[in-house]
Amino acid sequence: MAINEVRIFNNSDRPSLVGVASVVVLIALSALAVTGGLVKVLVISWVAFAAMVAGAWLSVRAERTNPHRLVWGYGLASGAMVTSAAMFLVPQAMGLGGQAGSPRIGGIGIALGLVVGYASHTIGHRLTHVETSFDTTTAAIAAHALSAGLIIGLVYGSMPTLGLLLGLAIVSHKGPAGYAAARRLSRNGKSATALLLPAAGVGLTAIPAALLAVPRAPALNAVVFGFAAGIFLHVAMDFLPNCEAGSEIDEVCSLHEHSHDLLDELRTHAVGSTVVGATAVVLAWLALPA
Repeated sequence: MAINEVRIFNNSDRPSLVGVASVVVLIALSALAVTGGLVKVLVISWVAFAAMVAGAWLSVRAERTNPHRLVWGYGLASGAMVTSAAMFLVPQAMGLGGQAGSPRIGGIGIALGLVVGYASHTIGHRLTHVETSFDTTTAAIAAHALSAGLIIGLVYGSMPTLGLLLGLAIVSHKGPAGYAAARRLSRNGKSATALLLPAAGVGLTAIPAALLAVPRAPALNAVVFGFAAGIFLHVAMDFLPNCEAGSEIDEVCSLHEHSHDLLDELRTHAVGSTVVGATAVVLAWLALPA
């Protein structure tokens, strides 16, 4: 199996105080979630935390970066997210819109989520070129995690009957995201413990948001569910494995003497992993309808 010969080490032994503090806050909020009966939100929050921490740990421990592993991680996560958003959020948005007078109300929310997701991603990428005193990669991932947690909390708070499958599929990208982010931090000599903040980020906002009293207004809920669907569809599309020249996967392959042939091979893996991720969600829904 072709691999990149660049070694990835964690060159900083100084832990991130913000990262450690975020874990402490998450633990405190978890106790609040237990007393508030937010079991599903609590599970999703800690699965997101565990997935990103595991991905970061594997990245720091690895002496070499395997492009096949990256492709399959991204593909499985993006396929699961696209399918989950389409199966569980879009129908809810349209149904609530119908109750409010027109399914198009839910469609407005979906369009808004896609546009806001694109805008925030584009502006966030521009900020990575600005000289700042903090690590922009970690800040961007943390902002994404906090916003995703807010949306998850609102969705489960307004519709507590939703099953765990949706939330778990939505946060499935935390593993490959943590792997890639830790790789960048380690190459720059920075501690991967900074990723504790984005790892805990979902729970930091999801739990308080789920405790909010959401008005039982079909039009508002249709927009909320549509917005959530649009945001998560954008994130899922952004995580689709990009095997083109200049992409992150191309960077991993760049030192291989047959990098062009390897990229062609990885395109097949990209399609296969995405299909497997999507199929897994459908099969899980058939086996555990909820």
